[in-house]
Amino acid sequence: MEYVLMFISAVFVNNIVLSQFLGICPFLGVSKKIDTSVGMGVAVAFVLTLATIVTFVLQKYVLNPLGLQYLQTIAFILVIASLVQMVEIVLKKVSPSLYQALGIFLPLITTNCCVLGVAILVIQKDYSLLESIVYALSTAIGFALALVVFAGMREHLELVAIPKGMRGISIVLIAAGILSLAFMGFSGVDVGLKALLCNGN
Repeated sequence: MEYVLMFISAVFVNNIVLSQFLGICPFLGVSKKIDTSVGMGVAVAFVLTLATIVTFVLQKYVLNPLGLQYLQTIAFILVIASLVQMVEIVLKKVSPSLYQALGIFLPLITTNCCVLGVAILVIQKDYSLLESIVYALSTAIGFALALVVFAGMREHLELVAIPKGMRGISIVLIAAGILSLAFMGFSGVDVGLKALLCNGN
């Protein structure tokens, strides 16, 4: 049940984009169409989970024993960039169709700060490996959900008569703010569920 609460919290309550403001660049840049948003969401989910596992092992079994914790950020950035390049090469060889679908999004993930943010957060929260994987996957699903919902909003905005002064990035930022406020409605859900479970036991 702890993992269910972690999932709900990461997807809705503490959404990585709308609550913690990580991954804003792809959120605003790749959210013009729903199909591209889905592709980006899948690519981020794959890389984010893989990067979290590798950086967790690196931190626990290399940096901590050698007393090199101060190299965490630079080491994690290098690992994430290398992983993205390796995934790109493997996909190109093994599954060209999947590479064609995700290929344009993979280079963008290297600069997506939510991947680095999650890798550092699981270390700061002192999660186990299984908790880290659940948190990374949940965060990736939350990122994809926010991206797809926002893409849907932006597609509908194209059909609306928007005042001239509000067109372009202005209305996009207002829509992002409204979506963020909507997700704030989920705040307290995880606390309520936790209390309900405690009362049930």
